[in-house]
Amino acid sequence: MNEQQPKDSQDFQHGYTSGVEGTDRQNYEGYLSSQVSDEWIKERVESKQDEIRQIDQKLADTTAQRRAAFDRLQDHIMQTTLAGKGAEHLEAEIKTVEDEREQLKERRQNTASEYSLLAGLIFVAAGISFVAGDLIISHEIVAYALNIRNNVEAWMFAVGLAMVSILLKPAYDRLIEEPYLTNSSPEASRRYGWFKMGLTILSIVTLVILGWFRYDAYRTDKLKEAINKSIKNIQLNATPLDPTNPNPVADQRVLQKIERQLQQSDELNLQLVNSPWALLSFVLSGVLFALAGAVCLGIGLPVLQKFWFRWLQVDPRLWRLRRRRRKLEKQYQAVQQEVAKHLTQKNIMDHELGILASLDELRQRKQQLTNEIDQLIDDRKLARTDSRIASFNDGYEKGQAARQAMTEEEFNQYRNGFFSVSNLATKARSSSDQERLPADKTTYANQRPVNGLRPHQAVRQHLADGLDNE
Repeated sequence: MNEQQPKDSQDFQHGYTSGVEGTDRQNYEGYLSSQVSDEWIKERVESKQDEIRQIDQKLADTTAQRRAAFDRLQDHIMQTTLAGKGAEHLEAEIKTVEDEREQLKERRQNTASEYSLLAGLIFVAAGISFVAGDLIISHEIVAYALNIRNNVEAWMFAVGLAMVSILLKPAYDRLIEEPYLTNSSPEASRRYGWFKMGLTILSIVTLVILGWFRYDAYRTDKLKEAINKSIKNIQLNATPLDPTNPNPVADQRVLQKIERQLQQSDELNLQLVNSPWALLSFVLSGVLFALAGAVCLGIGLPVLQKFWFRWLQVDPRLWRLRRRRRKLEKQYQAVQQEVAKHLTQKNIMDHELGILASLDELRQRKQQLTNEIDQLIDDRKLARTDSRIASFNDGYEKGQAARQAMTEEEFNQYRNGFFSVSNLATKARSSSDQERLPADKTTYANQRPVNGLRPHQAVRQHLADGLDNE
């Protein structure tokens, strides 16, 4: 960069001239200070205007970026909301399935049987056996005691009597078995104990009576066998061994003996039939078979029902619910991944919006720069005012110095020749402006001529040139 030498500068020449003329230097110093301030303020204004243009461009770019980022953010928010609702729906379904599984597990646990499946089968088989035995006894009673000769009717009546065990089963379940298993209250335990004791006593008494009746029947049967053998012996002893007499005549005494033996056999049969042990045996066996069938079925059927419920109803349902839960969990994981993906994109968009310049801050900065430019323009106006005032004062000092240096003749000639009309000053000013204005500078009213001459100096120079020509 080429630097101008001090002696070649305009300010140096003006200072040199002012020093020769003896004018006050403070006026031109004020002019220079105001001129420099004016140029500095101009540069500052242009710099801030450039910054405002940059801010405007940045505002436009930021607005477009924010609009695009916000559009993408809204899309991810919508996708996140939809995925979240899907996840909530799947969570509700999983919770419903899990609640049902827990309820089934609780019901399965509550229906646990105190007896094993084998014990239940044994009790059911025993109950069926008791019902079958009661059916046989009832058929005998119906067929012979009630004299029902129709076989179908007899069996139907016998089946009805045998179903008394089925009738007694609900009573046993509700009054004896169920309160004992569920409540376990002292009254239920006491009732269950009395029932077991009574059933045990009844069973023992029935077995004793049946045993005694069986012994009586066995004894009667043996006595009848002995009578039959005695009759055969009497017949053999009474028969003569005469081959010539194929039709021997029976002895009346032998016949009487045989008749007495047969009467004894009939009496034994009557005694067995009319025995109170026979009556008690039939009565107690019927009662015992009915009660025992009801008790066995009351114990065995609930056991089978519980195992049926656990194995054939609850377990398959739990297996289906387990499969459904796995399927729902896979769908839930996929939805959670989708939610996480959209949340990640949402956070990225939030971060992008966060790192973008704030529109409010940019507008505030623009307003601040505008205010600063307004303030600088005001300061520039003051600087230009001071510059022009200082220029005027400097010119005034120069004029006074020129007036003092002029002779009376020179002053009269200057006044008569140039102050008659105003075109001389205008011509001097226009010529000085053309010389001092560069092509790329803004026109200022207070610019100094390039040659360093003020208007009055130009007038003096013009007068001197005119006198020389004369």
